[in-house]
Amino acid sequence: MKILSWNVNGIRAAVKNGIIATLESENAHIVLMQEVKADKLSIPEEIHHLGYKIYINSADKKGYSGTMALSKEEPISYSENMGDSVQDPEGRTQTLEFENFYLINSYFPNSQRGLPRLDYKIQFNKRILKYMDSLREKKPVVITGDFNVAHENIDIARPKGNERNAGFTIEERDSMTEILSHGYVDTYRYFHKEPGHYSWWSYRFNAREKNIGWRLDYFLVSDNFIGNVQDSLILENVTGSDHAPVELLIKQ
Repeated sequence: MKILSWNVNGIRAAVKNGIIATLESENAHIVLMQEVKADKLSIPEEIHHLGYKIYINSADKKGYSGTMALSKEEPISYSENMGDSVQDPEGRTQTLEFENFYLINSYFPNSQRGLPRLDYKIQFNKRILKYMDSLREKKPVVITGDFNVAHENIDIARPKGNERNAGFTIEERDSMTEILSHGYVDTYRYFHKEPGHYSWWSYRFNAREKNIGWRLDYFLVSDNFIGNVQDSLILENVTGSDHAPVELLIKQ
């Protein structure tokens, strides 16, 4: 089974930038997208023609945030909350239940320049960790998306000087460590120990051409599920967004 995850930075713009060809060639069983910036009525027709069942959790604010799941197989269940009463006006999370695992698609908050949303981000992380732990009591959990954090120095081209920048603060990195400490595995780092691999590059300063990037996009799995994972990849050469898609291969 192939699961592809991609922060598309606006699905309509991404379609114009040619992502349909990538989705067709990858032919993933499940495609999870973040920052789709669209609702059901504004999903491009080209997405409908791919032949997937479509699930979208859009933000109340038009043209902002949002998540979308495309699946060839109808999930056992589908939800858009974290099992609590907190509302999600930004459309950040989806959960699809399959026979052998729960699959969470999440667009984690960006702390933003000057860190005005740092506290919100940390609280979001605590909520989603509690939710993950509750699900894994029933079956393994796979969670993917744009986590908006470079966890370790190896996950960012220029760690020095970025310590107080959104996505690399000690608070965000410690929060990611806390998530992993509950028995979750960063699948890409499990299979690939070498530096120099990233999933996001600024549009400025030719950052992608110079590979001045950050690894912000992850697949985490319950530690009792890692034996089912064949590989975890970053499709670094695939364009269409400022993020590269990431991919999880699960043994059949």
